[in-house]
Amino acid sequence: MYLYKTKTAGIALLGLLLLGNAQPPVVLAQSPQDLNLSYQRPPQAIASIIDAPATPTVSISAKGDLMLLLERPGYPSIGELAQPESRLAGLRINPATNGQSRGSFISNIKLKQVKGGQESQITGLPENANLAGITWSPDEKYIAFTNTVANGIELWIADITTKQAKKLTTATINDAYSGNAFEWLSDSKTLVVKFIDEKRGEMPARPLAPAGPTIQQNLGKAKPSRTYQDLLKNRYDEKLFDYYMQSQLKLVTIDGAQQPIGKPGIIKSMETSPDGQYLLVETLQKPYSYLVPHYNFPYTVEVWSRDGKVVKQLAQLPLAEDIPIAFDAVAKGPRNYSWRPDKAASLYWAEAQDGGDANKEVAIRDIVYTLDAPFVAKPTQLASTNYRYRGMQWGENMALVNERWWKTRAERISMINTAKPGKATILIERSYEDGYNDPGSPVYTKNKYGRGVLLTDKKGQNIYMISEGGSPEGNRPFLSEFNLKSKKANILFRSEAPYYERPVDIIDLDKKQIITRRESEKDAPNYFVRHLGKKQLTQITTFPHPTPELEGVQKEMLQYERNDGVKLNAVLYLPKDYKKGDAPLPMLMWAYPREFKNAATAGQVKSSPYEFTRISSGSPLFWVTQGYAVLDRTDMPIVGEGDAQPNDTYNEQLVASAKAAIDKVVSMGVVDPKRVAVGGHSYGAFMTANLLAHSNLFAAGIARSGAYNRTLTPFGFQQEERSYWEAPDVYHKMSPFSFADKIKTPILLIHGEADNNSGTFPIQSERFYNALKGHGATARLVFLPHESHGYAAKESILHMLWEMDTWLNTYVKNRQVQ
Repeated sequence: MYLYKTKTAGIALLGLLLLGNAQPPVVLAQSPQDLNLSYQRPPQAIASIIDAPATPTVSISAKGDLMLLLERPGYPSIGELAQPESRLAGLRINPATNGQSRGSFISNIKLKQVKGGQESQITGLPENANLAGITWSPDEKYIAFTNTVANGIELWIADITTKQAKKLTTATINDAYSGNAFEWLSDSKTLVVKFIDEKRGEMPARPLAPAGPTIQQNLGKAKPSRTYQDLLKNRYDEKLFDYYMQSQLKLVTIDGAQQPIGKPGIIKSMETSPDGQYLLVETLQKPYSYLVPHYNFPYTVEVWSRDGKVVKQLAQLPLAEDIPIAFDAVAKGPRNYSWRPDKAASLYWAEAQDGGDANKEVAIRDIVYTLDAPFVAKPTQLASTNYRYRGMQWGENMALVNERWWKTRAERISMINTAKPGKATILIERSYEDGYNDPGSPVYTKNKYGRGVLLTDKKGQNIYMISEGGSPEGNRPFLSEFNLKSKKANILFRSEAPYYERPVDIIDLDKKQIITRRESEKDAPNYFVRHLGKKQLTQITTFPHPTPELEGVQKEMLQYERNDGVKLNAVLYLPKDYKKGDAPLPMLMWAYPREFKNAATAGQVKSSPYEFTRISSGSPLFWVTQGYAVLDRTDMPIVGEGDAQPNDTYNEQLVASAKAAIDKVVSMGVVDPKRVAVGGHSYGAFMTANLLAHSNLFAAGIARSGAYNRTLTPFGFQQEERSYWEAPDVYHKMSPFSFADKIKTPILLIHGEADNNSGTFPIQSERFYNALKGHGATARLVFLPHESHGYAAKESILHMLWEMDTWLNTYVKNRQVQ
C-alpha cells in the first residue's frame, strides 16, 4: 500500500481530494487537515532544476559585431505575483507602476565583442534592476530600456562606447497598454516616449453603490464573438481603463531634455517615420465594449508632425463587435497601418474587399495601399491578394507580399516592384503545414534610416532565408540564397549530425561569415561565428550546462504508425542509468493535439535527435530523474482531409494516436503498459480528459489549465470555427464534461486561479471536478492562487511539481495491479 503523504500548515493553496473506487488497491491516508496545505517542494532532484540560474538570452547588433548578454533573475515569488492587479478590457495592469503586470524582466546586461570574445559589464545599472524593452538605437551606439521600480517605470539608456548606463526620466512612463512605451528616432539622439498624463487626476474611487444597472443590448444583428477573459464589466471599469491609459507623448533626448508632443489621449500605439519627421498615432475612442477586448475598441488613425500637430486623419474605425468567427475574418475597413521602412515617410496598409468576411466568395481578398508625405494625394494601390493578407517584407525597390488561407492551409509569397507597381510575381506557393518544404524567413539588414530591410546581394538578384529545415531524419536548419528570378534556393549552410545548428544572422556577406546557435544532445546551446568559405568555427559564448541533473539522460526519436496509416513521431527519454534488459519502467506521456488538413504533413518529423535536452517549468522531463520513462512531443494529429473537418472524428483519432504510442514503447521493452500516465497543459489538458473518458489505456491523468465543456466556448475554440449551433454533436462529443460518468481513471486537475486565456476560465476545472465527484471518480483539484494560464511564482511551480510527483507515485509507479 502506498500512502499519499502531506504536511499540514496554513492555507495558501486549495487542494480538494475525493476518494473513488476506480482502483481499490490504492488507499490514501488523509485527514481533513491534509487538504489545508502550505506550498510543498518536490524531490530535490526536481527542485534543484527550478532553483538553477537561468541561461542569459542574447541580442545581436545588426552589424553583427556586438552581442548583449541579458541575464534573467529566477522565478518571482508568490508575494510579487500577489501584488494588486487591475484586469481591464483584456489587459492586466499593476496599479502601483501603471505598467503591465506579470512582466518578465532582465536583471543585468553585459556587452560581448563577437570577434575576440571580450566581455564587459554595463556599469551604472539600477540596483535590483527590473529591465525590459531593451532596444538598440538606429546607429547602435546606445541601447534604451525601461526599469520598473516600486512606484512606476523609468526610462534608461546605456552608451555602448563607454559601457555606462544612466537614467533619463523619473518613474512616469506609461506602459499599461500592450506595445511600445518608447521608440528611437532615426537621429539616434532622441526618443518618442509615452508618459502618464500629469493632468489625469486622482484614481477613480470605486463607488459604494452603483449608479445603475449594467446593460448591454443587441438590435437584431448577428455579432458572434469568442470567449474572452478580463473584459470591462461596468462604468467604473471604463473610468479605471481611461485613468491608466491616458498618455502624453514626449520627445526625450539622450541628455534627458523633454518636450511634449500633441495632446494627451488613450494612445493605442505610436510609430515614428523613418526620417523622424512624423508620427503615426492610433488613439482609442468610445464607446467601449463589454463583449470584446481593447484591440476591437473604436480608434482613430492620425499622422502627427514632430511637434504634435495633426497632419492627416487617416481613418476613424468603429467598434468591431461584429467580426465573423471564421479564422480568416478581419474587421471592416483599413487595418495594419505602418511606415514603409524603405522610404523617408510613406505609409502602407491593407483593406479587406470582402467586408472582412472569409465566408464570402470574392476574387480579391485584400488590397494594399500606400501614401507618401505630405499625405494629400490619393492612396496608390500597391498590391492585391487572393488569400488573406498577412504582411509585407521590404527591400530596395521591391517587396514581398505574404498571404494565407486557413481553410486550405495555403500560403503564397509574391514579389512586387515598389517603384512600378504592377502584377506580382509568385515566388513561393505551398501548404504552411508542410515543414519539409518551408523556405524559411528572410534575413534583414539596416538601411540608411536604421530600419530593417531585406538583405540582398549587390545585384539585388538574391535574398537570404533561414529555415528550420524539416526533413524525414529530423530538423536540419539551413541558410539559403534564394534567386528572385529562377525562384530556386541554393543552400549555403545546413546543420549536420551530430549537431543541431541554426543560423542566426549574416554578419559579413562578402566574407561569408554567419552567426549560428549550435547544440548537441550533450552540449548546451552556444553561439559561434562560422566562416562558410573556410569552414571555420569560432565559439563566442560559453554557457554551461544549465541542468546537470539531466546530463546522461538517454534520448531517442521514435517513428511509428497508427491504425489508419498516419505516421507519428515522439521523443523518448530514459533515465541515465537505464540499461537494455532492465525491467520495464513506468511512463509519463505528454502531448498537445494539433489539427491538419493533410495526413502526410501530419506525419512529418517535427524535431531533431540532436537538440539539447532543455527543460522549462512546465516540462514533463523532470520525471526522468525519478525513474520514469518520459514520452514528450507525442504526436496527436487530428486530420480532416478535403471537405472533412478534423474534429468530426476527434476522439477516435486521439485514442488511436495514444494507443500507437504506447504500443511502440511497449514493443521496445522499456515501458510497463499497466503503468502509463498521460498529461498535458491547456489543450493538452482537454486531450488528457478525453483520453481518460474514451479509453482504458492509462493508469492516471494530469490535466493543467484546461477547458472541459465546449458549450462554454460556443463560438469556436482552438482550430474549430463552427459554432455550437452549427455542430452541436461535435461540441458534445468533444467535451469530456459530457462523459464525466465514464472516467474511472484517477485524474489530477491543476488550474491557475487567475487564468486569462481565452476559453480556459477556472470554472472549467471547478465544474468538471464537481461532475467527476458526483460520479464517484478519483480526482483532485488544485487551484494555484494568483496564477495565470502559465504558472510564474516559484512557490506555485514547486508545488505543482510536488502534486504531480505525488500523484504519479501513487497511481503509476506504485500502482498495485491485481
